[in-house]
Order: sequence, then structure tokens, then C-alpha cells
Amino acid sequence: MKRLSVSNLLGIKYLQPEDLHLIFETATHFKEVINRPIKKVPSLRDITIANLFFEDSTRTKLSFELAEKRLSADVINFSVSQSSVSKGETLVDTVKNIIAMKVDMVVLRHPNSGAAHFLSKYVDSCIINAGDGTHEHPSQALLDAYSLYEKFGDLSGKRIAIVGDILHSRVALSNIYALKMMGAEVKLCAPKSLLPKLIESLGVTISFDLMEVLNWCDAVNMLRVQNERMELSYFPSTREYSQKFGLNIERMNQLRKKIVILHPGPINRGVEITSEVADSEQAIILDQVENGVAIRMAIIYLLGSQINIKVT
Repeated sequence: MKRLSVSNLLGIKYLQPEDLHLIFETATHFKEVINRPIKKVPSLRDITIANLFFEDSTRTKLSFELAEKRLSADVINFSVSQSSVSKGETLVDTVKNIIAMKVDMVVLRHPNSGAAHFLSKYVDSCIINAGDGTHEHPSQALLDAYSLYEKFGDLSGKRIAIVGDILHSRVALSNIYALKMMGAEVKLCAPKSLLPKLIESLGVTISFDLMEVLNWCDAVNMLRVQNERMELSYFPSTREYSQKFGLNIERMNQLRKKIVILHPGPINRGVEITSEVADSEQAIILDQVENGVAIRMAIIYLLGSQINIKVT
């Protein structure tokens, strides 16, 4: 059996191109499984997985939990508000106590950048980063890249635009790493105030003209404005942001070609994207959601198969 080059999924930047191909190949198999009448397989029936979400999440948490149950793993969901973390217990102590109960894998969502990497130095169990601060969100980038791979096949030379709140987005950084690894050209479009310093060092280009970017690209990933992460005002108003950087049907109709539209969710309808566009045939947003389960099944299965117990 082929193996990943890593024992944890901490970020896309730690993966090799061969890892992406293996994950996609495995996800394609599991996508067939979840479209059968019987959607469950016994692949990880000896594995116990704890989902530790220190931030609110709907799609990611449900997607991971469903993926785990489809693989027949035993699942523990950790509620921060009802835990000893609220009494001052550290992240490391919390996880060590959970692992002492013979938990094999930990899926961690945390508001602090680097939390998953930090934790991996102190515990032996497999760590899957489900989003850490404004750093990385590897499983989201993998499902985005896989959705594009399904649409285009080889992504080498394809032009992919990422538009919106790049500064606060862990999705953007992971997407850049994954798309560049697959040979795609990446262009960012955002207000200058929402672009990280030195972002061009990752091999991307920048434009402040949305129509120019839309005419250039084969696919565009529209990011949400993350107001909950903003301590300052980064643009004059939501209305002005939408006028300059929002994707609407008028802009789509002006394009010289049809492009593929992605969105990592949740959608702020009428801000970064209108309902007409989000619900159009060019949008593959619901495909992303479906692929999210298959990709996370692939990640969990491949990492779980490296744990030193029987995995069928």
C-alpha cells in the first residue's frame, strides 16, 4: 500500500506532490463508496478519533465527523465550553488527558496559528489540522484542489484566482501551497489592506482589478470577509467592498468566457458573491461540500493506516 510522506497533517507546505496525488486517488475511491446505498466501510473500526474544536465550525466539523463514521471509527466530540479548558487547563494537558484514554487521532481546530504544529511536538498521536488561526486549513485546500482537478484534470498551467480577505484567511494560504504544488498559476485580488506583506514571495501575482482577474482566470475562489478576525476597519464599508470586489451576475455576463466559481463557505450572500452567482451552473460550491467528505475520508484513512494497529 502507498503511504503518505507525513504522519500528521499539519499543513499543505509539509506535503509532497505525490501526497496530493495519493490523497486524490484515495478520495476518488471513497467518493464512489459514499454514493452507494450502503455508505459505510469497516476500514478504521479499530481507530478512535477525537474532534477538538476550539472555534465554532459547522461544515468542517460535520464533514470530519461524517468521514470518520463512514470509515467505522469510534468518534469523540470535545466541547470546549464544557471542558477544563474553561478552568485554565493548557492545550497540551487537555490533549494528553484525552490521549491517555487511548485515542489514536486528534482533529484540531484552534484560533491560534501554529497550534497543531505545537501540539505535535508534545503528543505521539496523529494530529490533523482542521484550521489554525490565520495559518493553514489543509483539508479545505485539498478539497478545493480536488474539486478543480475533477473539473479540469491536470492543473498544470491553469489560472486560478483567489479573491477577498487574503490577510485573515487560512484557506488562502493552504490553497496557494496546494495549487502551486500542482503547477497552477495563482493570482490574488483584494483591497491592499487585506493582503499580507511579502505574499508575492510565495510565487503569486497580485491585481486590484477584479474584472481583469476574472478575464484572466479559469477558476476563481471567492473568500469570505472574516469580520470576526478584524480588530480594525480594513475598508470603508461592506457596500464599497462589494462594489469593487464582489462577484455578481453583471460581471459574469461581461466575461469573454465561462469560469468555474468556488467558495469555501460560509457565504456572505450579497457581499463577496450574490445568490445568482452562488447558485449558478458555473459554481461548484456544493461539489466542494460533497468532496470534503471524500477528501477527509482519504486523509483519515491514509494517516490511520500508518498507526501501528490493524487497519483493514
